Amino acid sequence: MSLFDLTGKVALLTGASKGMGLAMAKALAEQGATVVISARKQDQLDAAAAEINALGKGQAFGVACNVGYKDQLQALVDETHKVAGKIDIVIGNAGVNPYYGPTSEIPDDAYQKTMNANVQSNLWLAQMVAPDMVEKGAGSMAFTSSIGAFKPSVMLGTYGMSKLALIGLVRNLAAEFGPKGIRFNAICPGLVRTEFARELWDNPEVEERIKNDIPLRRLGEPDDFAGLAVFLASDASRYMTGQALTVCGGSNMWT
Repeated sequence: MSLFDLTGKVALLTGASKGMGLAMAKALAEQGATVVISARKQDQLDAAAAEINALGKGQAFGVACNVGYKDQLQALVDETHKVAGKIDIVIGNAGVNPYYGPTSEIPDDAYQKTMNANVQSNLWLAQMVAPDMVEKGAGSMAFTSSIGAFKPSVMLGTYGMSKLALIGLVRNLAAEFGPKGIRFNAICPGLVRTEFARELWDNPEVEERIKNDIPLRRLGEPDDFAGLAVFLASDASRYMTGQALTVCGGSNMWT
């Protein structure tokens, strides 16, 4: 059996109707997993699930959910149990960035929305799914952070703060649930060509930034995260937990 085989596994992904989330869901399904994908709009989820099912590998279901609401997250987990069974894999990819500007000037509602969706929702999800994994003595959860966690920013500072807090959450959960066989890791993308990040890459200055700042001389693409998702979900990473994995084309090397 391949180290990357996910046959018989159930994966739940948030923020997975398009972009990185969809690419990761496809990759898990291609390795045999049953995937439940979630985002806010059911029509987009239906189209994405159909796209995954057309691959003829693992089965896909779409369940609408706004991760900022605890009751909707619980309904998502309950529906996953109903259509697919106990959960083996979580990829928390949903996130928001409602505010561009100095952290010192952020309105309370924008701050609370950022922290709620990017940090607390992932804690809720972990709390809801952990019993499945404890029962099995194994499981993997990965949450999408950002290279924005590693440095200050005048315009994206609060977003970066939330992603740094998410790494802290991952490390604490890894320490708490490691004895139960559950692994937690963070994925830290650089600039990826997605709708979510369009305001950052869809301008003429980006080409110059790519040449100067990214050793691989290109932006990230959603498919660049497919292999990493399979690695973190599978036994190939069975001795890795509590880590922040930076995938940025080399723009943020450790120094």
